[in-house]
Amino acid sequence: MMKKVSILAVCISALTLFSCDGQKGKSSVVLHNTADSVAYGIGISIGSNMQKDGLDSLDLDILKKAIAAVFKKDSLMMNTQQAQTVIQSYLGEKQRQKGEANLAAGKKYLDENKKKPGVIVLPDGLQYSVVKQGTGPNATMADTVVIHYHGTLIDGTIFDSSVDKGEPAEAPVSIFVKGFAEALQLMNVGSKFHVVIPAELAYGERGSGPRVPPNSTLIFELEMLNIKGK
Repeated sequence: MMKKVSILAVCISALTLFSCDGQKGKSSVVLHNTADSVAYGIGISIGSNMQKDGLDSLDLDILKKAIAAVFKKDSLMMNTQQAQTVIQSYLGEKQRQKGEANLAAGKKYLDENKKKPGVIVLPDGLQYSVVKQGTGPNATMADTVVIHYHGTLIDGTIFDSSVDKGEPAEAPVSIFVKGFAEALQLMNVGSKFHVVIPAELAYGERGSGPRVPPNSTLIFELEMLNIKGK
């Protein structure tokens, strides 16, 4: 809401993958000591991140051979810098493809949402509907607001929620992404809006960490509880 995978990571993850017997849900790994447990834990963590990055389709046999070659100090088909370049290029392309898919899905969602009764579409593409109209003062970009928000992706995945945390958020309007800040300035104290923010008014191509993928359209339930000093 507010404004490389390393070669070592690939190697550690691959080692963990090859400690299993290949049968889903069944592992032949025996953890003899704390160091073994740490190694296995690192493998799980990195393996999970690799899966999220779209590296789960890699040829594990090639991974195993490359790792073995490094450990045995055999000649390698590429040096570390070349390997890192290949990995980053692959991840960059995966990210681009994911971003394009998200952009298309978001456009489709926005096209359908604007047809719903009560939805207002602003010139820049922001969409909102008034759930409850407040009677208090309006927020401005210079204000600090106290709000409740519940943010999801278009598939319903919750990425951030003050409601779930059980505590309102207090922050200057100016620190939020463009679409969020714009919506806040439309709200009186006591108002509750349903807001749909196009990707270009949210985090755009960069996304925001693992919870908000690139080019994600964001959906918020926003409630203006108070404006500090008003």
